[in-house]
Amino acid sequence: METIIEDPDAKTSVKDLSFSSDEKFLVVNRSSGPSRVWDLKSSEAVANLPREQGEIFGFCRFSTKSDNSQILFVTAMQGDYGKIISWNTTSWTRIGSKKVTRDAISAFSVSPDGTLLAIGTIEGTISVLGSRDMRVVVTVKKAHLGIVTTLAFSQDSRALLSTSFDSTARVTSTESPKSDGMYKPLVHGTSYYTRNFGILLYAAQRRSLSNVATMKKIISLY
Repeated sequence: METIIEDPDAKTSVKDLSFSSDEKFLVVNRSSGPSRVWDLKSSEAVANLPREQGEIFGFCRFSTKSDNSQILFVTAMQGDYGKIISWNTTSWTRIGSKKVTRDAISAFSVSPDGTLLAIGTIEGTISVLGSRDMRVVVTVKKAHLGIVTTLAFSQDSRALLSTSFDSTARVTSTESPKSDGMYKPLVHGTSYYTRNFGILLYAAQRRSLSNVATMKKIISLY
């Protein structure tokens, strides 16, 4: 196995990393300092994405826009607020930033079609936001009784899988609420789960075997 990139920074731990869908770039978030972007072809660092005062970077995810260009999303804590920052992947400059929660962000995901973002918090809340304006589409407070550990969208982006340290798993619709204003878990259609979440459940298993076992029990009930 050939080593493509070797990062000399051994003093700080890696918090998260993400490959761009075109496999050109790798971004690495560390426990301190800027996010570093690597060109996978040249094996050179092409950008260091600086933090603003008081920011602590968390998760990072590339996303593909409708015109096939890439955008990078990075979560951060700044004081009492959790925020999402967007970066242009040509100039590597900030193009957007918004405070989205007053709880620490413990999980993050981008939908396959690039239109939605999802965050989970240490208080068990999950929120789905539009990727263009970062406006909240769905929020479920106390969706879990513990820290949200995993988030993954279905392939059609219509549903969001979340798992937690409380050994529960939940599938929530990302579409508009019903007329009563309530957001409810999706609890019907075993074929829908099989078609859209088979791979996602395997991914969740890598994070928490107990959560996957719980999810399988949920599916078997319907």
